[in-house]
Amino acid sequence: MGDEASVRSHRQQSTISGQDTDLVIPIHLKFLISNIKNLVPTILTIENYSIWKLQIYQHFAANGYDGHLSGIIICPSATDALGQTRWRLIDRNLVSALLSTISLGILPYVISLHTAHDIWISLERRLQPKNRLRVIQLKNELHQIRMADRTMQQYLDQIKKLEDNIAAAGSTVDTEDIILYILNGLPTGYNSFKTTIRASLQPISLDDLYSLLSREEINLQHQMLQDSQQSETTALFSNRSNNYRGRPNKSHGKNSNPRFQQVERQQQISEVHNSARPQQSRPICQICGKIGHTAGNCCIVKT
Repeated sequence: MGDEASVRSHRQQSTISGQDTDLVIPIHLKFLISNIKNLVPTILTIENYSIWKLQIYQHFAANGYDGHLSGIIICPSATDALGQTRWRLIDRNLVSALLSTISLGILPYVISLHTAHDIWISLERRLQPKNRLRVIQLKNELHQIRMADRTMQQYLDQIKKLEDNIAAAGSTVDTEDIILYILNGLPTGYNSFKTTIRASLQPISLDDLYSLLSREEINLQHQMLQDSQQSETTALFSNRSNNYRGRPNKSHGKNSNPRFQQVERQQQISEVHNSARPQQSRPICQICGKIGHTAGNCCIVKT
């Protein structure tokens, strides 16, 4: 009896030891969990679902766990207790890895889900339609963008930002379309430049276009500065000319007649002589007080 009990105890220990060995987390899963944030630096938001989905799926597939996302690898039945336990161990670690790459704004969508497949499908159903709408919105912004009062660098940076956001949302824009949007958004001062680019038979890359636009901006600024200086010079000359014309000129008008000038000089000489003559004194009558006669000639005395 003692030997039989000892054998049973040994078998139980061997079974437990075998189960413990089977339940050890696989090395590939350890690597994936430990490095998930380095492998997938993109934190899932509403705007970047497509790029997040691509990164997650690629790394899960590279380590042999994409079946947990797609639902191909399902949980074993209760009859396979060890297999079921092992599946749950792996899947829960995968769920932990997924949740560590999801932003706080998205977590409420999946907080009540328990398997990697359920989380994967739920995110696809919720975010894929919003992702399509965002792509449409971003492409519309790119179509309507205008340079306005931006510098050329700011204008091109804004276009690059929209292009990157469209790519993050899982879509793309052809290079020719981007060039078209850039040219359409330029102000009228770039009309000759736009005509040259559109008439060119050789395709142009975005890098070359950016370089040409930067140089064209410098040329236009230099031309505007020259035009401004020329306008200021013209205005200054015009003001001086008007001031000169506004001054009285004695050689013009009626004074330009030689005969009139001679008469005028004679009048001026006569006035000077008359003003220089002493005025003759007129007598005042001592009787009546009137001017022009003396008391001896006063009519009052004679009467």
